Amino acid sequence: MSGRGKGPLAGVKILDLTSVLMGPYATQIFADLGADVIKVESPDGDTTRFIPPGPDASRGGMFLNVNRGKRSIVIDLKQREGRDALLRLARDADVFIHSMRSRAIGRLGLDYEALRAANERIIYANLYGYARGGPYRDYPAYDDIVQAASGIVDLQARLSGGKPTYAATVIADKVAGLTGAYSVIAALFARERTGLGQEIEVPMFETLVSFTMVEHLCGSLFDPPQGPPEYPRATSEARRPYQTADGYIGVMIYNDRHWRSFFDVLGNPEWSRDPMFASMRTRTVNIGAVLAKVAEVIVTRTTDEWVALFRKAQIPATPIASLTELLHDPHLVETGFWEERETDSGTLRFPGIPTTFSQTPGEIGDPGPALAGQSEEVLREAGFSEAEIAALLDRGAVRKSA
Repeated sequence: MSGRGKGPLAGVKILDLTSVLMGPYATQIFADLGADVIKVESPDGDTTRFIPPGPDASRGGMFLNVNRGKRSIVIDLKQREGRDALLRLARDADVFIHSMRSRAIGRLGLDYEALRAANERIIYANLYGYARGGPYRDYPAYDDIVQAASGIVDLQARLSGGKPTYAATVIADKVAGLTGAYSVIAALFARERTGLGQEIEVPMFETLVSFTMVEHLCGSLFDPPQGPPEYPRATSEARRPYQTADGYIGVMIYNDRHWRSFFDVLGNPEWSRDPMFASMRTRTVNIGAVLAKVAEVIVTRTTDEWVALFRKAQIPATPIASLTELLHDPHLVETGFWEERETDSGTLRFPGIPTTFSQTPGEIGDPGPALAGQSEEVLREAGFSEAEIAALLDRGAVRKSA
């Protein structure tokens, strides 16, 4: 399979019991970086399989991308034989990762103690909605729910006239997935130092509260508070793409040098000497008025004129790119970011691996696998005999490869 064994995680074996997006995004990163990711699915399959569009009913575009480089085995974990087969697969695995609620994984008899009994060096990662030590532990959670619970929806409302809205991307799933990925890699590094496996908990709610509060804790960092938990620059109604004479532009006039360069471009008008522009502190305190004044100026010239001026002045600025335009962005094309290939699902364009490694580069694997596409292969590699495989297939504990 393309991608396996190429990258800094080559030789790492992952048992992946995640579904939907948070967990599969984390394990996509592992697969891109060379790990052997075995996607363990229920007989019904990961629900994301069935989100269109796609070449067939069981492999939509999102599934093909986020599960690239993985192999699929279907195990009925409600059967004792299926559970036993999974524990046997875990004997030589490095990581066991799941996205079930703690009570659900416990009912299957697949908690950390069960996996550690099979392999004391295993890294066991829980990715779910809420930490199991609190009263929300058994609440179901998806991206929209965690956006609402973590303050993100409330922050979005500050920019939409008070009307609550979700971010137009599944930010909670992806941030939690990234957090899960770095946590597992950190645990693998620790095991190299200590020889010890361990259990990891990555709850979406706590992860997104931490993420949101990086800048927004602000004055509430202190006790007693020196201000509300809000970073005013980020929530100012004036913080938005600026309208130009013929469209819109993204501009970030941020530090003192940027402001001096901006005023130089404008010929240092009289209003630029207003004390509110004097420093980072005064600009932050008066952020609404500062950004509103910039908006008055930007509307006087075209987008192309401003881009040329800002690039010359080394002020961060860019035209507003649509998703369609990104598919043909000249920078992404020249860097080889988009990877096009012929697959059993037709010609596919994958977004590339955003990180590079000079000595151990990763590689994008084959598109997300057919349901149970490698069941027997995975079992044989784990040392199951043909008779044992046949017995598991006959009982329905494992599904035969398509």
